[in-house]
Amino acid sequence: MGIAIRDSFTGYNTYMQGGLSTAAGFKAGIWSVGTLIFQWVPSLMLSLSTAGSMTLGTNASGASAGPLTSAVTVPQIEAYLQSMSPTPLYQQFVTDWGLFAAVSIFISLILASFMTYCIVQLTRIRRREEQRFAAAAASVAARNVPVTHLRWDRIMGEIHSESEKSWRLAILEADIMLGELLDSLGYKGETMADKMRAVERANFHTIDLAWEAHRARNRIAHESSETPLNPRDVRHTIDLYQKVFREFQFVA
Repeated sequence: MGIAIRDSFTGYNTYMQGGLSTAAGFKAGIWSVGTLIFQWVPSLMLSLSTAGSMTLGTNASGASAGPLTSAVTVPQIEAYLQSMSPTPLYQQFVTDWGLFAAVSIFISLILASFMTYCIVQLTRIRRREEQRFAAAAASVAARNVPVTHLRWDRIMGEIHSESEKSWRLAILEADIMLGELLDSLGYKGETMADKMRAVERANFHTIDLAWEAHRARNRIAHESSETPLNPRDVRHTIDLYQKVFREFQFVA
């Protein structure tokens, strides 16, 4: 074991003094690590376990330690390594090892600080993403407009066009929505008129407006498509439907 330690210290010291190239120094370093793992440690454990006469250091009274009967301490291992290697090489190794330990601790602190910074930033990013997702979800919920509102918006767009065909389609669609409103309120009947006759005025304050709008719709439906429509009448009919729908919050 003493030869292995001595050879390892010699190769390490030669590299540190610039006697080896980088490639050769890297090879020597790998060889030293292998020597440490597969020779130093097993040999040290074997020596400490079997060498009954070996001195691992001195106790407080100056007496030599006997055979290994308890756990080996770090100072004992240090004394053993020092006794098995030349003094200059051991001192050089201790000095360089202290520098290596200091640099390692410094680099570890930098890496730990960087890791802490990354964790903090990731936490902030996740928090911001959660806030953005929550805001997006809220905006989507706010824009979750009922289908009836969208249909009514389309009807209003057709009314504001310049096409009489669009006006006719808008009034017919509004009357279909009136039928759906009556169905949702529970009024039954084979025709629209039957449903409106079943309405109780106390629960349907705009029933007269609904009748007027429905009659206008029937008149337009039975007229020829070549019969011109009065824009004022068209807008008035749509306003009637709108007032009926707003009573039950069917449209905005």
